[in-house]
Amino acid sequence: QEPKMKKAFNGKNFKGWTVPENNIWYTAADGILSIKSGPDKKGSIIWTEKQYENFIIEADFKMGEGIVDSGFFLRTENEQIQIGISGSLKRDMTGSPYIPGKGYPVEATNVKNLLKLSDWNTMKIKADKKTYTVWLNGEQVLEFESESAIEKGPIGIQLHVGKVMAIDYRNITVGEI
Repeated sequence: QEPKMKKAFNGKNFKGWTVPENNIWYTAADGILSIKSGPDKKGSIIWTEKQYENFIIEADFKMGEGIVDSGFFLRTENEQIQIGISGSLKRDMTGSPYIPGKGYPVEATNVKNLLKLSDWNTMKIKADKKTYTVWLNGEQVLEFESESAIEKGPIGIQLHVGKVMAIDYRNITVGEI
């Protein structure tokens, strides 16, 4: 059963999010969260103020300029669902989990056929205990059990360090399971 989804991003400002000090990377306007690397290519993460246990997050994203390397952190910086090009593998790993020390333990399926590189895409991630399920544009592309998943934490959106890139997000909603 689907949970009641609530707006996690209001499209106007960062209410409900923790934004890095001296923020030059994230802007909120006209319903869009825009992320763009700064001149020194420092990485950054924007986090929900709220902590979540079991949840679904859904968002639209659109790749921008450069080599996009972003994604959603699930409860911690050590559990991520990738969007864009993997820095280590040098290829698109959208929808796949990245776990430090383990790399990409499994790869999402059929992403090449589903991902629209110059248009809006919809990603839905279900984090239920240690199991992550990912849908891209309505099709399930991954189910993975992470042994290292933690019980509770915020949700983050990443701007990878060392990249010249931009990505936009909109319609970010979260529902608690």
